Amino acid sequence: MELAKLTSKGQITIPKGIRSKLKLKQGDKVFFIEEKGKIYFQNASQIALTEFQEAMVEQATKANFRSEEDIIHYIRDIRHEINRNE
Repeated sequence: MELAKLTSKGQITIPKGIRSKLKLKQGDKVFFIEEKGKIYFQNASQIALTEFQEAMVEQATKANFRSEEDIIHYIRDIRHEINRNE
């Protein structure tokens, strides 16, 4: 468990161990999440990355991609088509 002190401006310093675990660095943004009477905070870029990955899985399913190899073939076909039209 870590302890931080609140300043008169409502600021806290996130302990180094917590910053390291969340991969936070200067200028990063954090989300505060309230859930079941508790407050959590999380690295905003990690949330964005997770949401992006989930969206890509959904799109891959819609496009009927079953493997990474399917995606590689699709990209090669698009590149071939672009080069043919140039």
